[in-house]
Amino acid sequence: MSSFSRAIRPIVRAAAATSARPLRPAVSRVAPQIRCLSATVPRRDSEILDISEIPPTPITHLSETETLMADSVSKFASDVILPKAREMDEAETMDPAVVEQLFEQGLMGIEIPEEYGGSGMNFTAAIIAIEELARVDPSVSVMCDVHNTLCNTAFLKYGSEKLKKEWLPKLATNTVGSFCLSEPVSGSDAFAMATKATKTENGYKINGSKMWITNSMEAECFIVFANLDPSKKYKGITAFVVPKDTPGFSIAKKEKKLGIKASSTCVLNFDDVEIPADNLLGKEFEGYKYAIGLLNEGRIGIAAQMTGLALGAWENAAGYAWNDRKQFGQLIGEFQGMQHQLAQAWVEIQAARALVYNAARKKEAGEDFVLDAAMAKLKASQVAGTVSSQAVEWMGGMGFVREGLAEKYFRDSKIGAIYEGTSNIQLTTIAKQLQKTYTK
Repeated sequence: MSSFSRAIRPIVRAAAATSARPLRPAVSRVAPQIRCLSATVPRRDSEILDISEIPPTPITHLSETETLMADSVSKFASDVILPKAREMDEAETMDPAVVEQLFEQGLMGIEIPEEYGGSGMNFTAAIIAIEELARVDPSVSVMCDVHNTLCNTAFLKYGSEKLKKEWLPKLATNTVGSFCLSEPVSGSDAFAMATKATKTENGYKINGSKMWITNSMEAECFIVFANLDPSKKYKGITAFVVPKDTPGFSIAKKEKKLGIKASSTCVLNFDDVEIPADNLLGKEFEGYKYAIGLLNEGRIGIAAQMTGLALGAWENAAGYAWNDRKQFGQLIGEFQGMQHQLAQAWVEIQAARALVYNAARKKEAGEDFVLDAAMAKLKASQVAGTVSSQAVEWMGGMGFVREGLAEKYFRDSKIGAIYEGTSNIQLTTIAKQLQKTYTK
């Protein structure tokens, strides 16, 4: 896959046919004469986008390429993932065929430049893909999210040219990535990690364990954070690349979870894991900076997962209320009380999406987006939890049984308030950012 057009050709053809479910009504194609932020050529980290001459446009206006991404991923998710979503959830396993097709459709290398076999698209395109996947199955969405916004971005931003040439073509075409930061003793306090790295004659040796690691079962490439000099405390943290087949590396336990059950979450052990010096990601003692920066971007991805989930839950229940379920001689969606609830939930979803897309656009423009990412993740996770819960109630008994997807959306929503920074951590970040602004 040397280009995005080649990568999504199969689903572009499919998107030309009538889709089984409506595409996103709240996102419109940008007019040809308007230059949207999202239409800019992907930039290197050192480049700053001058937006002073760009006419302001609605946040949810998409470029033609982004619109194509939304339409084609929606079609792909409905046709390929939806029929397998319940089965994967019950089995608590990601179907290998789904993973393979994510690569085939170019969805695992969205921001990777074409020279490395990726699609060479912008950050918002990745956010769109994550949101569309989550409308059908948040488990598949988080695999795509972590792989793109954390793993691929880590190599693009901090990897040596040797690491980029070795791993980016694989990550774009056939190799799942995993981001290993959390530990039994370090969750919200991520820098209290106990995993240690020591220098050897030929490189480094890693000892310790990681917990709650997404994509563990499917991944072949692990970005591992370990403390190279505990005397420096968190400033000793360094990032390394560990292939799955490295001696001493093992998956100790796969967690059984409340939600996103098809997404693998595991405990990893590192017992005298030796890696060459070339597997250092970036510079020694810079890992804590990398982790902070990557998680700020990743939070926009999780926010998109949550807005996609909320959309999916709302659409599923609204379709039932306005088309299927009758009580007292009329469709339940015709009762004013139900209409008001549906309307209020829709407003909340669109408010959360505005925060998500604003954060993504600011990130692309090279502006400070830390506050925006925290607000987006906080609001999106709150909305996902509320709307998915209401959706179960709107559907009554049919929402409570595992025959449909309503209860699955509800279970899947809870993780949004936990991973990549809990809601309390987001509130703390927001407060600190505001304090900087308003302290005299």
